[in-house]
This record gives sequence, C-alpha cells and structure tokens, in this order.
Amino acid sequence: MANENNKDFNAMLNDSKDMPKIHILTDQKSIEKYGGDRMYFAPPVDYDKVMRLIPYGKLITVGEIRKYFARQNGADFTEPITAGIFVSIAAWASYQRQTDKTPYWRTLKANGELNPKYPGGVEEQKKLLEAEGHSIVKKGRTNIRYYVKDYEKALYDIAE
Repeated sequence: MANENNKDFNAMLNDSKDMPKIHILTDQKSIEKYGGDRMYFAPPVDYDKVMRLIPYGKLITVGEIRKYFARQNGADFTEPITAGIFVSIAAWASYQRQTDKTPYWRTLKANGELNPKYPGGVEEQKKLLEAEGHSIVKKGRTNIRYYVKDYEKALYDIAE
C-alpha cells in the first residue's frame, strides 16, 4: 500500500461493501487450484476480529484465518487476494487508533513469514514478536525475508 498516512484505514476496515458473500467459480483451472468452487469473501472487519483473538505469545497465519472462514461459512476456500489486503488494512487501522489496538504482528504470512506491508515493516514486526519470546530468522541473500523460527509450535487454534 502507498500513502498510508493519507488513508483512513478504520473507515476501510468498517466498509464491508457487499461482503460477506460466496462466489461460485466456473473456471475449471481455478476450481482445481483451490480445491472447490465455493469461494468465500470475508469483510475486512472479520479479519480484525480474528486477529484480536490471538493471545500474547501465540501466532496465526493468514492461511489459517482463510481456512477458518471457509469452514465457518460452508465454502471450499476463502479468497486469497482480499485476505492479504484486509489483514494489512486491519494492521494499519490498529496503528492509526490511539486505543483498542489489534495485535496484528501475531498474524504471519505463509510459512511463518513476517509481513513487510505492516506498519514499520518487518523491523517493527520483528521487534514486537521478539518481545513476546519468538526468534526471528533471516533467509535469502538478495531477496531477504524474515520468518518466525518454529512458528508452528506457537500457532493458536481457532477451531470452531
């Protein structure tokens, strides 16, 4: 995202447009890729609600949130592009609030990767996660990425 300081992320967070909704896919390639034809779209505020559930020292991935929404709503999967965008919106909305913060730094990308699109980038997320006892590892030589070491051990179960 660009121009974060000029956007009202709390307004974006609470603008659900036409969501939640389920879209039925007809493209066979997409159906095979995602393992079904029932694609769920969760509104941004729902991502924020789940992210708030993650306690101190625990973690969740965007993929686990997507699986949770699909299960809860009778879908085969949750749409991945909006999921990534809405998680970032929740993070920035929290950052812009003086109170009632969402612990967005506990929500990781796939494989425990830190999210460079969060406020302060990976450096800020790294600092917040380390303060909760997590170890961060750096991978890559040119395309450097950061991951929570053994993140699976700290995953929070948001089962029904």
